[in-house]
Amino acid sequence: MTRQARLLSAVVHHSRALGGVETHRELLLLKRGRRPLNCFISSLYPTGDMMPLRCRGPFAQALLSSSSPARLVPSISRISPSCYSPRRRFHPSPAPCAIRSQILKDVGEGITEIQIIQWYVQEGAKIEEWKPLCQYQSDKAVDDITSRYDGVIKKLHFQADDTVPTGMALCDIDVDESKYPDENAPHPPPANEPITPTPEQVVAEAPRVSAAAGAPPEPAVQATPPPSKYASLATPAVRGMLKELKVDILKVNGTGKDGRVMKEDVLRYVAERDAAPSASQPTQPSLDISTPQTETTTPLTSIQFQMFKTMTRSLNIPHFLYADELDIRSLSSIRKKLASQRTEPLKLSYLPFIIKAVSLSLNSYPLLNARVDTTTNPNKPALVMRSSHNIGVAMDTPTGLLVPNIKNVQSRSILDIAAELTRLRKVARAGKLTLADLNGGTITVSNIGNIGGTYVGPVIVPNEVAILGIGRAKTVPVFDEDGNVVKGEKVNFSWSADHRVVDGATMARMAEKVRLYLEEPESMILALR
Repeated sequence: MTRQARLLSAVVHHSRALGGVETHRELLLLKRGRRPLNCFISSLYPTGDMMPLRCRGPFAQALLSSSSPARLVPSISRISPSCYSPRRRFHPSPAPCAIRSQILKDVGEGITEIQIIQWYVQEGAKIEEWKPLCQYQSDKAVDDITSRYDGVIKKLHFQADDTVPTGMALCDIDVDESKYPDENAPHPPPANEPITPTPEQVVAEAPRVSAAAGAPPEPAVQATPPPSKYASLATPAVRGMLKELKVDILKVNGTGKDGRVMKEDVLRYVAERDAAPSASQPTQPSLDISTPQTETTTPLTSIQFQMFKTMTRSLNIPHFLYADELDIRSLSSIRKKLASQRTEPLKLSYLPFIIKAVSLSLNSYPLLNARVDTTTNPNKPALVMRSSHNIGVAMDTPTGLLVPNIKNVQSRSILDIAAELTRLRKVARAGKLTLADLNGGTITVSNIGNIGGTYVGPVIVPNEVAILGIGRAKTVPVFDEDGNVVKGEKVNFSWSADHRVVDGATMARMAEKVRLYLEEPESMILALR
């Protein structure tokens, strides 16, 4: 055997001991004359030794002086890259990545679950820290959840309209581990502990090696992701309209900011949708009375679902009902006089006067401003007295019934109350009520009379003990002090109270106090602070 053949066979023998796919690639380059032999020899390990051998000449001399060529492997072609797992590789180290879960935290006010309205992101999309992830509906309000991380969305655990309990993971985000370390992560294995590659890792690494041995791979073409339902944006009011009109939001072309679907877009789509059938069906088909009735199941909207849970819980309270009729001729006269003298475009209705009268009456009967605590000690409930008069006002919005409240009515003037009512109505119609607007109510006023109806049996709101329902004002004939029939204005007040803590006499005295303030508005001046 010649010197060159003996040296080449020694290289093959030691490469089998190394057992690497990278070594096989180097051997092929060596055989083709594209790699200097001495450079390759210096990178080998000795047989049975896991430490790298850094030889500059003695190892080469030992190979050249080998007198036992029969022990050496005679051919490079017998080495197969699939027979050995890689042990040494040179490649740039990417930034360490980790998966972090976005956990639904406690949103306060005893809320234990939320309902997702829509996602602003989809799987595979990039997300920045503090950017909104999704919009949700709770018992109290509609709000957004923002991301705690910078990274890429790996998985969404819930879909739109799903109910999520607090403490559950909303989604998984691929993040930079150095930026968001996980304190609960297990410690890495010791440095001297060998890491055995799994079969999946070996298979995954093989294409990279073969690609490096041959021609460089062509750059991958990034496919355009399909349209996602998570990218469709709309306010809760518009979404309520979509459900009412049975319109799929993905079919509506949004013209608002970032493709947001506006009210006009929905109306335009419905008009185009309904125009086609009318043109193709000019005649009215005859009715078939023998056709059986069909039933269609429609899921509850987010507001309806929250109202379902809240009212179910409220009706576990034993309600005590009390009704009264008030003469509001004097109040009507004062309201009209004050409204005619004002230059600001502020609507001064009966409601601000009623809310102020309720607040003044609560000073005499603070029990009606309390709440019942049954959680601290279920065997011995207690009353929690509250100093602030945060009076809730039931509002009919495009998405359903909401009850924001006016904070600290005891410290507000009637004009302040009217201005706050105007603000709350505006944000409620836009679907932008915040948790601060909805939380913390102590007693509620529901003015059903502006829609219709004379009498009402209102349902007590949770964490309160009383509610006032206002009927429609009507003009009726009444007798004056001289016995003459004159035109009068009457309105019915319907009260509901928690009969576990409020007795009938207390409720009647409270209602009588409110009636006195409203039938004689001048008396409110004496009670103002």
